Amino acid sequence: MPGLKFRVLFDSLPNQEIFRDIVIDESANFESFYQSILEAFSFSNDQMASFFVSDHEWNKGEEIALMDLSDDGDEAVQMMSSTVLRHLISSPRQRFILVYDFMNMWIFLVELQDIVSEAPAAPKVLMSVGEIQKELIEQGNESMNDITFESEKLKGMDDFDFPDFDDDFSEDFDNIDDYDI
Repeated sequence: MPGLKFRVLFDSLPNQEIFRDIVIDESANFESFYQSILEAFSFSNDQMASFFVSDHEWNKGEEIALMDLSDDGDEAVQMMSSTVLRHLISSPRQRFILVYDFMNMWIFLVELQDIVSEAPAAPKVLMSVGEIQKELIEQGNESMNDITFESEKLKGMDDFDFPDFDDDFSEDFDNIDDYDI
């Protein structure tokens, strides 16, 4: 059975090249692929995640979720456990975006590189470039960047003098009937 070779780029650390090439059976589901990505990057399996089908400009499309969190009235979401990889391959360079841990927003850019004639029995990492510091994984994405405000309007907001408001606003609306609303 053919296999799919993907390049999975960790895109949450600026100016660092960290990626894994993973080959997986084309009949595997997205949950198996997700597990292989977590293992390849040494992430734990204790966070929510979703794949998104992407176009060639990395725009997010259809979601493939780890768990169904939709309400009764919401449109049904595809689930990783029941969605087969080959069913969503529509291009020789098919792309997906994986968002892991919605609080920290770890982003993985996934692109099909090749279709191989023989798939391994289990997902296999063919190439590993770069490492993510274990402390960053444990502390989360927020520890990587100090948030700075570029806008002059936002600088010095701590010093902004907000007006005091009375608790009783009723006197301000005594003549409300005089206004055309």
